Amino acid sequence: MNGKIYGDGAFRRESLQGSTIENTYAGALSFMRRRYTRDLTGVDVVVSGVPLDLATTFRPGARLGPAAIRAASVQLAELNLFPWGFDPFDDLAVIDYGDCWFDAHQPWTIRETIKQHALDIITNSNAKMLTFGGDHFITYPLLQAH
Repeated sequence: MNGKIYGDGAFRRESLQGSTIENTYAGALSFMRRRYTRDLTGVDVVVSGVPLDLATTFRPGARLGPAAIRAASVQLAELNLFPWGFDPFDDLAVIDYGDCWFDAHQPWTIRETIKQHALDIITNSNAKMLTFGGDHFITYPLLQAH
């Protein structure tokens, strides 16, 4: 078309900055169509999910939060001009790091696993973390890591 890459920016995006237009109903659902990567080189903000809902009562389903936030965010990512009049991705290098993996069948290990997930990001970069849950329990190990 015009040399630009269209579609599946989560995997095909060349730069960590800038935005591309993608169809809302298609493609990989990364947060705001940012690149999925664990390479922290030059990153300003790391988006990560913690799909946990073991600490909820009568409301399971919070574990689906990170995926739902990513899916909902693509409607914002398709806008050519953000509602506030500028594209934050022109100035910020943002990646979607994916979700923290933990063994839900060994709940005694989850706190330390979440903490280590955050520490791996914090100690290996100067990036800020934006973490999606999950239930309220994820806050404690994230605070410990910070």
